[in-house]
Amino acid sequence: MRTQRALAIFLAVMIVLSVALATLGRHPVSLGPLLAKLDPALPGLLKATVMDWFGAWAWSNIALPVLVRPAWLLPASLGILALGGLLSWPGSNTTHRSRRRS
Repeated sequence: MRTQRALAIFLAVMIVLSVALATLGRHPVSLGPLLAKLDPALPGLLKATVMDWFGAWAWSNIALPVLVRPAWLLPASLGILALGGLLSWPGSNTTHRSRRRS
C-alpha cells in the first residue's frame, strides 16, 4: 500500500513538473540547456560520468539524444513509467479462496 501511494505521489509530481516545463517558457527548452542553466558544470559532469560508466557509445547514442529533446519529455516519461507501475501493482482487494474441499 505504501508503494502504491509513493508511486501515485511521484506520478502527480512528474505530471505537474512536465506541464510546468512545457507551458511556463516562451519557447520549448531542451534538457541540455536547462541543466546548464541550473549548474554550468552539470553537462560536463554528466558527460564524464556516462562515458566513464558506460562508454562513449552510451553518450552518443543514449544521453545526447535525450539532452536535445524538450525538457518536459523526461518527467512525462518517468510519470508514464510510474503510472504503469501503479496500474500493474497487485492490489490488496484480491479474494483469498480456500483450497480445501468440503
